[in-house]
Amino acid sequence: MSVLKWLVLAAVLASQEKSALESDSKGWVDLFPDKELKGWKRVTVDPKATQKVWGLSEDGKLLVVDGRNGVKEDFLYDKEFTDGIYHVEWRWGKDQGEKPNYNGGVYVRASADAKTWIQAQVARPAKGPAVGDIIKMVPVDGTPKREDAMQKGASREAAVGEWNTYEITCKGKSVSVWVNGGVTASIDDCPLPNGRVGLQAEFALFEVRAIKYKPLP
Repeated sequence: MSVLKWLVLAAVLASQEKSALESDSKGWVDLFPDKELKGWKRVTVDPKATQKVWGLSEDGKLLVVDGRNGVKEDFLYDKEFTDGIYHVEWRWGKDQGEKPNYNGGVYVRASADAKTWIQAQVARPAKGPAVGDIIKMVPVDGTPKREDAMQKGASREAAVGEWNTYEITCKGKSVSVWVNGGVTASIDDCPLPNGRVGLQAEFALFEVRAIKYKPLP
């Protein structure tokens, strides 16, 4: 390995932070669904969906999110949370169809009807928002309005097929997204004091192996 490559690798490794779960494994609530998907609910169900959009793998270890064939809908946990950290591990599925459109999302502080929310984007577009960016859909003068918070550094997304770890921290009006070793984006004007965690199926296939929550004091 050349000196330059070694220095680049050393800089990358030095910039990696442990996840909150790795740093302290105590106090986490496991929200991963069982085979009956108990505690979770499909929201804004897409009438075009002919496939099974949400379901567990045969061994029950992966939640399979299938938004292919133009399907777009949401899947929310049936309980609201306030301040806390959400830990989600996900990866892109192998079969994206003939025309891949890598897209999806992880919601926090979502309303029960999924009309307002904060989303950690799960996407690979030519232009953002992409993996590590924040999209917020929050009330402005009584009407939900979208705003994007884009990351400024290089993408921390893992290669297709490899696992990504998101940790989304919500405290007061502040929301930050940590991806694979570092914070990528944050906002400090979230008007939503609480809400649900959830996932968005949007045109792509991806898999989730962990969904955990840790309340903050």
